Amino acid sequence: SAAFAAADWPTDVSISADGGILMDAGSGAILYEKNSREAYYPASITKILTALVILENCDLDETVTFSNEAVNTLEPGASILGARAGDQLSVRECLYALLLQSANEVANALAEHCSGSIDAFAELMNEKAQALNLIKTNFVNVDGSLDINQITTVNELMQILKMGMDYPEFRQMLTASQASI
Repeated sequence: SAAFAAADWPTDVSISADGGILMDAGSGAILYEKNSREAYYPASITKILTALVILENCDLDETVTFSNEAVNTLEPGASILGARAGDQLSVRECLYALLLQSANEVANALAEHCSGSIDAFAELMNEKAQALNLIKTNFVNVDGSLDINQITTVNELMQILKMGMDYPEFRQMLTASQASI
């Protein structure tokens, strides 16, 4: 009978980022990590959990109407789709815009659609983080805008992403190169 040995993993691996992690998606084995349990500001990676909470709480065919607050309270230089107050898109279209274009006003509109306000939706995000036992993660907004109270670790972000892989719609959206909206 044939025996197979594990391939040698390189020992001189390095990355330029302050923190990082590489996990085998099938087994969950951590192949590489650097400062993976240090707290960092998550920036637009926040939108991964925003999308997952939406997938758990909304139907993809629901209609999202963009409010004045969702489109006009963005920080300068924010990534946007260009939606205006009163515009309407399906939840599915919004998720594609959120994940492919990192559109901040879409994150806001989805949060308002789901929970009535951005703050209430951030509470849902924190409840999900607590359910996943993510003890160093805290969200105060849904788009990743700079806030000293919005933190997570690379390891905990990996746990969020791993959970996302359970959603076929999420996997499809992440692997799409473009979407018609």
